[in-house]
Amino acid sequence: MSNLREINKRISSVKATMQITRTMEMVSTAKIRKALERAEQAAPYKDAIKRMLANVANAGIDVNQPLLQTHEKEKCVLFILIASDRGLAGGFNINLQREVQHEMEALKREGKQSLLITCGRKPTDYFTYRGYEPVMSFTGISSEPTMDEADRIASYAMDGYAAGTIDRIMIYYMHARNRVDQDKVTEQLLPVRTEDLVIPNAPRNPEALEHVGHELYTEFTFDPSASKVLGYLMPAYIRTVIFHALLDSAAAEHGARRRAMQSATDNANEVITSLSRMYNRVRQSSITTELNEIIGGASALEDN
Repeated sequence: MSNLREINKRISSVKATMQITRTMEMVSTAKIRKALERAEQAAPYKDAIKRMLANVANAGIDVNQPLLQTHEKEKCVLFILIASDRGLAGGFNINLQREVQHEMEALKREGKQSLLITCGRKPTDYFTYRGYEPVMSFTGISSEPTMDEADRIASYAMDGYAAGTIDRIMIYYMHARNRVDQDKVTEQLLPVRTEDLVIPNAPRNPEALEHVGHELYTEFTFDPSASKVLGYLMPAYIRTVIFHALLDSAAAEHGARRRAMQSATDNANEVITSLSRMYNRVRQSSITTELNEIIGGASALEDN
């Protein structure tokens, strides 16, 4: 009977765990819709800023904008890692964390410096434990990011790049393709690469541009100067990209947690089914043993 009690106790424990995973799945399901809507609403603004920057860049105007300059020698790289505050989301955090760590270690072997900004308690704890102290960290708001967070990250990144202390800026996060699937995104924020500013369906090189009618491109007259226009446009572009990444990551986090909790609930159901079958077999065996003992005792009495 002790075996039956042990199996029954395990079934009760798994059922309690399944209630938790099912509840977390329902919570993530409720939150993911709002998070996806926020990310989708921010996307057109990001595309509009990007298109404006692309139009100015394709106008062929030479401007002295520090954020558009490429540094001759790369000595320091800034990594912006956007993950989550909580776990129980499958490989949502660990995959990004390991990739950034691998990149930082590769730079160290080359004699280059790397800086790190973490968004989320999980990546902050991960790198702090391994001896990498983030220059900035944000915790407690991964599921509800704010523009203030994006402004602070963008200001630090742009000031460092303009001052020459940072030579390249990379951003890592998970993109919510839909409510179920997530894709890893690795994007170079600065220096801005020309391929990132190409207008859809526009030529990708100067040779092709020569064969395109002028009606496809607009002649720009800047008032104030092109440098001042880009001085406003570039910071807006950087802040918008970072804020959209924060919103996109929040939606991806809920989607990853929903899928992980759904998988955990399904696994718990399978464990309960397996334990129930085991319980029934042990119970049947116990009943059979008791019946055999009763029959054996009755036969012994009859012999006497």
